Amino acid sequence: MTPEFHQAHRRLVAATTARSWRDDVEDPDDPATVQAMQMALNLPKGTPPARNAVLVAAAQAVVAVCLDERAGAESGAFVDGLAQWYGHRIRKVARRARNKAWDDVQALPGVTVDNLARAFVPSAVAEVPAAVAKLQIGHTDLPHDDDLPAPTPEHPALYVDGGLGMSMGKAAAQVGHGSMLLAAAMTADEAHEWAQTGYPLSVVEASPEVFTAALEKAETDPGAGVVIRDAGYTEVAPDSATVVAFHSPLAE
Repeated sequence: MTPEFHQAHRRLVAATTARSWRDDVEDPDDPATVQAMQMALNLPKGTPPARNAVLVAAAQAVVAVCLDERAGAESGAFVDGLAQWYGHRIRKVARRARNKAWDDVQALPGVTVDNLARAFVPSAVAEVPAAVAKLQIGHTDLPHDDDLPAPTPEHPALYVDGGLGMSMGKAAAQVGHGSMLLAAAMTADEAHEWAQTGYPLSVVEASPEVFTAALEKAETDPGAGVVIRDAGYTEVAPDSATVVAFHSPLAE
């Protein structure tokens, strides 16, 4: 493990355990207080990808940005952007990209996974790079997959409340929350081992019954998993539990 990775993990842990993001005040008159990690989802019109593959890639891209060695350096775009974001409410904004627009954003600081999702270094929402700002926030939905393999026992699993009916873009932001908070709940060694294998994970858009079981498991077994509750700005009611992330899948 490099010193930079260890420092990136320490910064992530400090940001997620030292305070409640809900206590942070956003001031519309001070745009710098409204920070977000922008995400681009590659959704070509003629050959759209599978929904689950995009959600997995989005979750992996977010945690990869947070634990990138550049995030553990002394200075630079990753350090500065994440430091500002960690000090404010942790927002994510998923946008649709395709063709040239997708290619154009690849040079901006961030991480791309499987040519499906790119998470960018966060910024104030008023300072989003032009190539990202032109990407549409809406129309990021795809149909649910007919058949999916069971989650791999050795890898983390993120359970999404399918009963909420979230669009894929909203779900992508939520699983991004889940992957970064799960990494923060790991030791540095555990997070590094996960990183070395490319952050393998499963995303399960679960039935209300399965999601309720996952939520109860996380709330009654400390350390088993992390629960993501949404602020309620879009699509779901405030404090809705949207994702539960576990180090390994629930037993059948």
